[in-house]
Amino acid sequence: MTVFPARRAVPSARALPPVAVPHPRVEAPEVVAAPRPSPLEWARRRRAERGARRLEAAGARALGQLDHLGPAWHVIDWPRTDAADAMLDDEDNRAGFLAIGPSGLFAVTIADHGRARVLVAGDVVQINGKRPPYVAEARRDARRASKALTAAVGHPIPVTPVLTFVGSGVISVYGLPKDCLMATHRELDRLLVAAGNRISPTTAEKLSRVAQHPGTWASGGHPPAADYRWYEDGRTAADKPAGRR
Repeated sequence: MTVFPARRAVPSARALPPVAVPHPRVEAPEVVAAPRPSPLEWARRRRAERGARRLEAAGARALGQLDHLGPAWHVIDWPRTDAADAMLDDEDNRAGFLAIGPSGLFAVTIADHGRARVLVAGDVVQINGKRPPYVAEARRDARRASKALTAAVGHPIPVTPVLTFVGSGVISVYGLPKDCLMATHRELDRLLVAAGNRISPTTAEKLSRVAQHPGTWASGGHPPAADYRWYEDGRTAADKPAGRR
């Protein structure tokens, strides 16, 4: 029997020439650059941002004037535009709030005119040659607030529209509008208290809680009056002490 020496079945690596092993090529995902806005779109965006900052500053100046009214007054930030109106009107150049106090309820609409001169003749307001419908918008806001609060409380709640101008330009008045109060932001606190005491501080606080409830302004929702107790716990309207005859 002849025995042959053992051989390697595969030559060693030293004997093989170096061979480059091809690797699968992985292509990097192509990065698509975002389309740059046109100069017109960029200008519109900048103008809208600048207008929003001006409205915010004007609202802060008007709110700062109400600090002199005291704790009996309540300022409520409310949705002044319905969902349907917001879809139709993309740019809302209005600002405002609800002021509730002993003098009643007021829907304050703020108009920022900057250094431009303002001409007022009844329902017509002219600024820089334009006539924005500020008076009509103030009345519409007051009607909407009154309708929502009346449905929530179950009693008629009148809301007075107030148009407030914020700016340093001259305001020339040739006639005030009817059923709409008007003043500058420096005179806003004195205008609100000029009506005297019409409701009690307790009633003003209860109405402010109703105005802060999100369901009050929800269209088509259930009346949120059931979420509020207008009397102390455990008492009803029949438990109120009767006055002396």
